[in-house]
Amino acid sequence: MAKPVIAVVGRPNVGKSTLFNKLVGKRVSIVEDTPGVTRDRIYSECEWRSKEVMLVDTGGIEPHSDDVILSQMRRQAQLAIESADVIILVTDLRSGVTATDADVASMLQKSGKPIVLCVNKCDSLGDPPAEFYEFYNLGLGDPIAVSAAHGHGSGDLLDACFAYLDFDKAEEVDEGTIKVAVIGRPNVGKSSLINKMAGEERVIVSDIAGTTRDATDTTVENKYGRFLFIDTAGIRRKARVEEAIERYSVLRSYMAVDRADVCVILIDATVGFTEQDSKVAGYAHEQGKGCIIAVNKWDAVEKDGKTMQEFRKKLEIDFSFMPYAPFLFISAKTGQRVDKLYQLIQFVNDQNAMRITTGMLNDVLAYATAKVQPPSDKGKRLKIYYMTQASTRPPTFVTFVNRAELFHFSYQRYLENQIRETFGLEGTPVRFIVRQRGDEK
Repeated sequence: MAKPVIAVVGRPNVGKSTLFNKLVGKRVSIVEDTPGVTRDRIYSECEWRSKEVMLVDTGGIEPHSDDVILSQMRRQAQLAIESADVIILVTDLRSGVTATDADVASMLQKSGKPIVLCVNKCDSLGDPPAEFYEFYNLGLGDPIAVSAAHGHGSGDLLDACFAYLDFDKAEEVDEGTIKVAVIGRPNVGKSSLINKMAGEERVIVSDIAGTTRDATDTTVENKYGRFLFIDTAGIRRKARVEEAIERYSVLRSYMAVDRADVCVILIDATVGFTEQDSKVAGYAHEQGKGCIIAVNKWDAVEKDGKTMQEFRKKLEIDFSFMPYAPFLFISAKTGQRVDKLYQLIQFVNDQNAMRITTGMLNDVLAYATAKVQPPSDKGKRLKIYYMTQASTRPPTFVTFVNRAELFHFSYQRYLENQIRETFGLEGTPVRFIVRQRGDEK
């Protein structure tokens, strides 16, 4: 399910980026006392009360400025507002309510979205000063006193935002429907592939990169099952992201991955692997999604008897960080192997949702540790007491050991390979959680 979106907006230099960094718990946005430092929207996951949202930082809004950069920043903020479920309007206690604050508040009210008013720079503890009550004049309800620099009031602010969000609302997708995100760089044929699979012109297809601005859904039902395809705008390298709408599209693409069960990472066979392909695939891998690497435009490649084998070997090196992902060479234009893609999506989805019994897991563990002894350090050897599967999507295994620091990454990878060799788990990442038990236990 896609995470709810909270946009942080306001006029320049009221502390939006400082607040954003405080809420996400890391320094993501550039913080500077110069208005206009944050020009693009920056987004990051924010967790509060065991629930996650996507937080979007924006450049300062100057509603009536003719300056080119400020007007672009205003457009950026408007796009963030359009995609948001809740908006935080940040104001500055020290400067009081300004005419720009009133204009921004009016602009936000027209959006019809829930608005939480944040009065920043309330740095002293206790009751807020008299100037704080001036912000009621904006007509946005009770303001919340916050110190972005020190973190005071940030919990109250998130509580106010979360009051507008329905985390229990499930996507209206029939049970048994596999949600598939088709992701990749612009102009690799994502829309053409979905049109071919749907058997009709559902998505605008054009040779102009960036035609698809939004994530669109297409439901396909056939003999292989029921699929919901989420077409996404291409994810470009940041230096190439020049147009405001495209920056908005990057966020939509990441949110489409969040919604999906399986991600089809589309590669252009005529261009080959690029650094951006690894970033696109990397995000899907980090989110624990089932992954398929589909090489499109295979019909446009000159081939001999070894072309596919050589191309596959090169891709295996390029995608060495996700060796579990299967490859499929297709053509969205001619329909070559598109039927096989349906079967592979179904298979990878089943692998991503696989559950293995504790008994079977520990049989594999006993065999693996007998075959290759666990590592030791300074006379102390790693003992793995037992292993159990905690969750699916992706399959996550909890291992109980005597000393967590002895459970090296290389031995985790060895155990992962043994589990994959026995149970398959093709097309899905695997996670390990290490729990340490005292020797006396």
